[in-house]
Amino acid sequence: MRNPYELTFIVRNDPSDEVINTTITQVQTWLEANNMGQVNKIDRWGRRKLAYELDKQREGYYVCLNADVDPVNLPELERNLKLSPNILRYLLIRTDN
Repeated sequence: MRNPYELTFIVRNDPSDEVINTTITQVQTWLEANNMGQVNKIDRWGRRKLAYELDKQREGYYVCLNADVDPVNLPELERNLKLSPNILRYLLIRTDN
């Protein structure tokens, strides 16, 4: 059974939008691959100043993604997010709908 989740992540600030778009597409592919989940909505919050420096970065590109994910697949998703060099931080929260 799939549950609704909200995934907010910060993409490494890069002058070209290509890296940002590629990272967002990559996260969406991870969720939809092997019927792991389904992305319902992607909100691009844009570039914002970070509260403190992360990996020598002072700014990041914020993305909020709403998806229905099977809880069995969450460890694999979190592993992919941790290993991605372009994602500075992420927060995965189960939402109530």
